[in-house]
Amino acid sequence: MTDSSPLATETGELPIIRPGSARSALSHEQFRRIFIASFGSNIGSWIQNVVLPIYIYNRTGKASVVALLILAQMGPLLLLAIPAGVIADAVDRRKWLQAMQLVMLTFSVVLAALARVDAPIWAIFLAQLGVGIGGALNMPAWSALLPSLVPQHDLPGAMSLNSTLINGSRVIGPILVALLSPLGAEAWHFFAFNALTYLLVVWALSRTQTPHHAPDPTRGWKRFTFAFRVAKERPVVRRLLLSLALYSLISLPYIGLFPAVAELNFGINDSSAIYKWLYATWALGAALGGLALGTVFVGRDPRVMIRWGFLANAVAMAGFAASRSAVPAFITGFLLGVSYFFTTTAMSTVMQGRLAPHERGRTMALWFMSFGGTVPIGNMVFGPLVDQYGTRWLLFLGAAWALVLAWWCNTRAIDERAA
Repeated sequence: MTDSSPLATETGELPIIRPGSARSALSHEQFRRIFIASFGSNIGSWIQNVVLPIYIYNRTGKASVVALLILAQMGPLLLLAIPAGVIADAVDRRKWLQAMQLVMLTFSVVLAALARVDAPIWAIFLAQLGVGIGGALNMPAWSALLPSLVPQHDLPGAMSLNSTLINGSRVIGPILVALLSPLGAEAWHFFAFNALTYLLVVWALSRTQTPHHAPDPTRGWKRFTFAFRVAKERPVVRRLLLSLALYSLISLPYIGLFPAVAELNFGINDSSAIYKWLYATWALGAALGGLALGTVFVGRDPRVMIRWGFLANAVAMAGFAASRSAVPAFITGFLLGVSYFFTTTAMSTVMQGRLAPHERGRTMALWFMSFGGTVPIGNMVFGPLVDQYGTRWLLFLGAAWALVLAWWCNTRAIDERAA
């Protein structure tokens, strides 16, 4: 792994970079290259993630159909995350990741072609399913790669930047959609643009020497059950995975159903510019929440930060649910985004810190099953209820559950009992 030294100050002294900070993580050249390329690619992905639900909701007017498309995107995580994790710990991660980027590129091109002619919804579903399969096979290897590009002491900063990458692109994506839509850009243009951005990551990976990881010592069926054994034997890992799965299932369905939330709660049409700005505001909060752990709160115990994050998320979600117009929705939506990814970033930091490099691919597969895999289940369960009863009750339910998790996800107490 190649590191680049920080630039000297005008006095000739090296600036003090605090270990574990985002700045310290960015001082490593290979991590910085992958981070920048992935940021560009994620902008394309979130453009597609914003536009596709709007496109489907405008064509059908049903939140349940939007939930079906979210299932096509995130559902493969439930079935493929474990096999993908086994692959990630057994093969050259760089080549595998390049192949998966090309798979997602191909299906995004197909999606653009289908959207251009307003193809049947089932065809759109199949194309999105292809993107979802590529993403599911990509995620465990990607989550195992990033921590290996920085020393252990810079892991909090790397995880913080990774969260900022995901959510910063959530900000820029909706803004680009809001700016380009009045100029005549249609859904298929955005999908085609997303396809091109996968080439950024392919290029960055071709210039990255991924660190060698120890070979997988397990054989046969034990490879597939390895992550479950880790969760069983390590109480903190088990508590984090269960907390995340329940949080995603009960508190986060509003994300996939965001167009319905905006229209039914605040009277904001999902095809309007104000909707894109609302989504971008929420995403900006999420980006800043993820970055806060590697800046403002660097050096703080992330186990404690998890509980404070859940508490703040419960308050913000209740405020978002109670909002009746655009102005309070923007304010509480921003705070909702901050608390949402501050919490999950703290959880990811604790999780990654408990895993050896050769364990990360398979064990982080459970993380993605818990995080992304349960979201479409929540959407499928709550989508039809939203069509009938609206969305306000859903947000209040999510707020109440986040409050429960603020009490239950006490990983510090688990460590103290073990000690």
